[in-house]
Amino acid sequence: MDKKYSVVFIRHGESEWNKMNLFCGWHDVGLSEEGEWDALEISAASLKRENFTFDVAFTSCLRRANQTLEVVLRELNLTHIPVHQLWRLNERHYGALTGFNKRQMADIYGEPQVQVWRRSFNVPPPPIEPDNPYYSAIRNNPKLRHIAETDFPLTETLETTMQRVVPEWTDTIIPEVRAGKKVLVVAHGTSLRGLGKHIQDADIMKFNLPNSIPFIFDFDENMKMVGGIRFLANQEDVLKAMEKVASIGK
Repeated sequence: MDKKYSVVFIRHGESEWNKMNLFCGWHDVGLSEEGEWDALEISAASLKRENFTFDVAFTSCLRRANQTLEVVLRELNLTHIPVHQLWRLNERHYGALTGFNKRQMADIYGEPQVQVWRRSFNVPPPPIEPDNPYYSAIRNNPKLRHIAETDFPLTETLETTMQRVVPEWTDTIIPEVRAGKKVLVVAHGTSLRGLGKHIQDADIMKFNLPNSIPFIFDFDENMKMVGGIRFLANQEDVLKAMEKVASIGK
């Protein structure tokens, strides 16, 4: 099959809470200094080196993804293109784990249970309760107020994250791709893993998507994937970045 379309994806750079090894989910934290550097020197630099350009960009409503996209567009001189912030591209909601240290949770619940919550397809963490210190900040985030009460999650799995991400891909992003536009998507680990599972139907329970390194999916005229995932980095750097993600919480 011949390649007709390509879409570029980026998982945001390291956030302040990634740095502190905390479950983040829908809490709206910014990039760490390293995350800002990675957005500039890995995300933007690799796209610039390969002469990528874009007509439209899609991202979540969360600051860490927005900041990563802003750096990329600034460095590529593309700050004029349309940017769509879509809540359905948000990271998975980690429920009652939000704000807690991953190592501490493993010590309390056991490493196997925490890994099931993090990596299984359909086993959710306990829902977030109003006494969680970040409950109010999430529910009252002005960027999330437009979400219908029935759609606002209290906890999510990869499965329920896919139930919101995939329709956004199908109904909003694919039409732009089919129209011949060069599309960039900057989002989060679980929302992108869910999209990846939908696109290539792979077993991704243990797939650790690296921060900051752009990757590409190629499609035929029917939007069926052609070939495998392509990272804009050498294999050694990709594996090293995947190992860093895998080691979080250990």
